Amino acid sequence: MKFNFSDEQRMMQESVERFVADNYNLESRVALSATEQGFSTEYWQSMADLGWLGLPFDEADGGLGGNQIDIMVIMEQFGKGLVLEPYLASIVMGGGALRRGGSEALKSEMLPGVIDGSRQLAFAYAEHQARFDLDDVTTTARKDGQTFVITGQKSMVQSAATANQIVVSVRTSGGQVDQNGISLFLIDADTPGISREDFPTVDGLRASEVTFKDVSVGAERVLGELDNGFGILQAVANDAMLALGAEAVGAMEILYKDTVAYTQEREQFDHPLSDFQVLQHRMVDMFMEYEQCKSMLYRATMEAIQDPEKGQRTIHALMHAVGKYGIFIGENAVQLHGGMGVTEELRLGHYFKRMLVIDSMFGNADYHLQKFAA
Repeated sequence: MKFNFSDEQRMMQESVERFVADNYNLESRVALSATEQGFSTEYWQSMADLGWLGLPFDEADGGLGGNQIDIMVIMEQFGKGLVLEPYLASIVMGGGALRRGGSEALKSEMLPGVIDGSRQLAFAYAEHQARFDLDDVTTTARKDGQTFVITGQKSMVQSAATANQIVVSVRTSGGQVDQNGISLFLIDADTPGISREDFPTVDGLRASEVTFKDVSVGAERVLGELDNGFGILQAVANDAMLALGAEAVGAMEILYKDTVAYTQEREQFDHPLSDFQVLQHRMVDMFMEYEQCKSMLYRATMEAIQDPEKGQRTIHALMHAVGKYGIFIGENAVQLHGGMGVTEELRLGHYFKRMLVIDSMFGNADYHLQKFAA
């Protein structure tokens, strides 16, 4: 497959690369992660000013009309710096659901704020009993006159603490694991009946357990068709997996390059570690797995645009590779650095933690292998 970025995509890649290099070293990231909201509002506004927040939205809605390749370009560079701002949660997932299913009136009301950075979204899809299955939904919405009353709990909702609105998957009909009967609602985060339990995740980001207790929301806040929201839910999950795959590829590049550099500097028995053939083989394996994941990322992204049905299977292959080989690269990077590889003072361990979280978000390597083989 011949894959070349356009001139505009190369310029954006260079712009994001400079942004990450200028603003995201280990010390600044740790300091930002420790703040109350866990990221920089200044950086978020800079992303809006640069047009990155409006990238995937249609030009008619005030966006730039980008696609999954453009998101991939950004997320790969974000992965190199372990960027903390809620781009995945607000733009890719929450924004992805809104642009696909929102009415013209709802998009006109919400999208300008999303694009200019004044409004953030979250995407609540996971539940305790569901593991990785998007169609296992017990949170319910019952119709009450002109409104719906939502009751249930969502787990691991990224960036819910700073979101103005939350996209929630609920069951409006059918059985617990039926794809038919799932609906999506856009709910104001301060609606009475919503409570949160916020917590930091192992990779330095923030997530929440969100409980809905008799939360009333108008019928105009339904995204897409009532009872037929699973298609949007799956499409958003696919975009998120491609974005996570790109972020993982960026992190893998840092892991293997830092390891090669360290073994060239660290001496043992009067020789650099990189002189030992068995370690050379190990680092070649790391490089090959990184290149394999990168190639799979490009293929999955292209197929998701050209043939979404075919692309679904390739996305599962990508996430299997990212889970399996990303952890392989992380483990070997830590091992070749020795005990210092897992200390907070070295950035290596932070990247490895992010790889572990990515492997658990929309299914681990084993789950995606089963889906690919099905």
